[in-house]
Amino acid sequence: MGHKKQIGFVYDLRKDYLAEGYSEQDVAEFDSEGTIDAIAKTIESLGYNVERIGNGKALCQMLAAGKRWDMVFNIAESIGGRCRESYVPAMLELYQIPYTFSDPLVCATTLDKGIAKQLVAQAGLATAAFAVIENEKDLKNIKLNYPLFAKPLAEGTGKGIDGNSHINDLKQLKKICMQLLKEYRQPVLIEEYLPGREFTTAILGNGADAYVLGTMEIEMASKDEPAIYSYLNKEECESRIIYHPVKDSPALKKEVETLALECYKILQCRDTARVDIRCDKQGKACFIEVNPLPGLHPTHSDLPMIATQEGMSYEKLIGTILDNAFKRAKNG
Repeated sequence: MGHKKQIGFVYDLRKDYLAEGYSEQDVAEFDSEGTIDAIAKTIESLGYNVERIGNGKALCQMLAAGKRWDMVFNIAESIGGRCRESYVPAMLELYQIPYTFSDPLVCATTLDKGIAKQLVAQAGLATAAFAVIENEKDLKNIKLNYPLFAKPLAEGTGKGIDGNSHINDLKQLKKICMQLLKEYRQPVLIEEYLPGREFTTAILGNGADAYVLGTMEIEMASKDEPAIYSYLNKEECESRIIYHPVKDSPALKKEVETLALECYKILQCRDTARVDIRCDKQGKACFIEVNPLPGLHPTHSDLPMIATQEGMSYEKLIGTILDNAFKRAKNG
């Protein structure tokens, strides 16, 4: 029997943060024990030893105490500003320990939706026209066409997004921007509203070897609700959202997937990511955002749902991510 590789596992458990006094919405992006168990057991079933480290602060203490691993499986998103997803990868780079998923630069670049859109637009790829609002004065120079869509610049899980995010005039824009600035204490991204179909595409692999795993269309169950992938809709997705493969239009599917893969490469994501795409009023696919640390609950999260849809088991998905990370570490 050869030596089993040691995998450290870094994650944010909702209940750890609730115990510290954070609110349900603060911890919306964090994981349940069910997700953590599923990932740990799956990694063990692939022949590795898993050490459950916990969050970034726990990792910090273990590193300082001299602990090391062959690889860290990192899904921690942390709490803090737009660089919060970079904390764990930055610490691991400091100690030269290989880890799964994107590096600190990419984690920060993609969490700041304005920076991500700027890089995508500069590469000549389609994304809705947008502006970043840091204060009331910024609203004076807006040269965008209504309707607009507003959301916090660096949040995930649909936070700060609801029926009011869809904006038809300056008065409404001012009201919503001031509310979001106050509540989230960060800039607001406003962009020209994309009224078309919405998709999420899963990418696996690195650099030139990156490829599309599959795409799911996201539709609201209730047609009288605005088609907005909000915090509430994401939390209650089983009853509110219909996910399905794109069967009716091979050409549109190809356009969506080509754009998603190009965005993944431009933004230099690693191992896997999920790219959100929505169509404009002409039906053209546009980049919304990318998630370089996609949720990994076996049945509830979009990435494993796409894998299942494409006939890839959860074990194979997790195994592929680890294989890609080890291959990168060896070549790096």
